[in-house]
Amino acid sequence: MKRIKMKKIIKVLLSSVFGLIVIVCLLFGYCDKSMDVLKARYGQEPSAFIKINGMNVHYRDEGNPHDSIPIVMLHGTGSSLHTFNDWAATLKMDNRVVRMDLPAYGLTGPFPDRNYSIDHYVSFIEDFLSAKGINRCILGGNSLGGQIAWRFALKRSDMVEKLILIDAAGYPKNSTNEPIAFKIARIPVLNKIMTFITPRFVVKSSVQNVYADKSKISEALFQRYFDLTLRSGNRQAFVERLKVTYDSSYLKQINHIQQPTLILWGKKDSLITIESAYRFHRDLPNDTLVILKNSGHVPMEESPVESLKAVLSFIED
Repeated sequence: MKRIKMKKIIKVLLSSVFGLIVIVCLLFGYCDKSMDVLKARYGQEPSAFIKINGMNVHYRDEGNPHDSIPIVMLHGTGSSLHTFNDWAATLKMDNRVVRMDLPAYGLTGPFPDRNYSIDHYVSFIEDFLSAKGINRCILGGNSLGGQIAWRFALKRSDMVEKLILIDAAGYPKNSTNEPIAFKIARIPVLNKIMTFITPRFVVKSSVQNVYADKSKISEALFQRYFDLTLRSGNRQAFVERLKVTYDSSYLKQINHIQQPTLILWGKKDSLITIESAYRFHRDLPNDTLVILKNSGHVPMEESPVESLKAVLSFIED
């Protein structure tokens, strides 16, 4: 009799668990979005695509085609080239402006070999610039893009005229408030589930996390982040990128970077706090530090006019 009762209990529990899984999938399980749909929305002109190491890389090359030292901009984790839209609209009036979706993000999608080390990203930038015929540039990057930028400057100083570091990664972060997507991506089992069940609120909360003023996040901006998260392979790549072991050995070489460098930082950045800005300022021998009092982690998005003033002054100097 007890066995029968136990079997019934187990059966009920299993049915409940299965039912819960079905409900979760129905509410939060989003299928990958097709490239045709995403290209129609986010890959129209001036977007273009170029084959690099087996990837169809999404990029935009705008402005003065005769500019011999273009401005090349790299976005951060979970973002895309669109994060620089406001800057590019002004910069392209007098300069050549080049930006791309880094592998793992945007319309470019994952590295075929699933190697998300900074070294691999640096090699990718080298190959991309070569394919575009760019021999020397002003290189800027936000967050992950900033780390790739300064690491690229160490490897190929001959190709970097000036450097722009926007809330750049590299030093230990000491985050005071990390996006929930970052936290989930590091938790075993949950990070597996995240690759096919991605609640909209997780993405929305993560976007809000990098803004100081949440009221500046439009529905269109959030929808763009969410849509590009659903590009085939991006969710798995996001998890794999955050699993990469951090190599701190390069920090000792930062003082070898001789290029004029703009360190641009949001004072209210809770992901990579302002302490990192001061460390870059201390270690770089030829830098200018600009702190934006009312910005968070993505000042080029949150405070485009104020942040661009610093960039224009730096470029023209």
